[in-house]
Amino acid sequence: MNIELKILDFIQTLHIPILDKIMVWITSLGDAGMIWILLTAIFLIMPKTRRTGSIMLAALLVQTILCNMVLKNLFARTRPYDVNTTIQLLVPKLQDFSFPSGHTSASFTIVSALYFAKDSLWKPALVLACLIAVSRLYLYVHYPTDVLGGVILGILSGYAGYRIIAYIAKQKQRKNHAEDQRIN
Repeated sequence: MNIELKILDFIQTLHIPILDKIMVWITSLGDAGMIWILLTAIFLIMPKTRRTGSIMLAALLVQTILCNMVLKNLFARTRPYDVNTTIQLLVPKLQDFSFPSGHTSASFTIVSALYFAKDSLWKPALVLACLIAVSRLYLYVHYPTDVLGGVILGILSGYAGYRIIAYIAKQKQRKNHAEDQRIN
């Protein structure tokens, strides 16, 4: 953890007031995954993007369960600002554990869900996801390995969401085929 604190402390030397405001705003986009939930809802509403929205929803459900209910409690990692108490935070202290980064994992869940769904929006989503991930380090609320763990969890969750929807579609197709056979 010592090297991770050194990395975070180095990032603290980059602070300037305008960047502080930008990073607080960027990280707020990922608060409770709201930007990703909103994007998922929009995709679910529109018939043309409903399949992609379904993948995003399934992926976010997997990510939320794994990140917030399993991994954070399993690892119970103290946040860096609780280890280095000299840091003046730009955001309120959080009440949950540090590993993995929920902001980062939700962001990369949507990026990978869009990628596996073959939706070109994955590219701009990747840019925002990377900015959110960096903001978590800049704001001293996560260690680098928390963010890396969030990226990995997000990619795996996006893939899981894709596979879940593919499985459901295959089951529906089998059911429809069986009904067609029965009618004919």
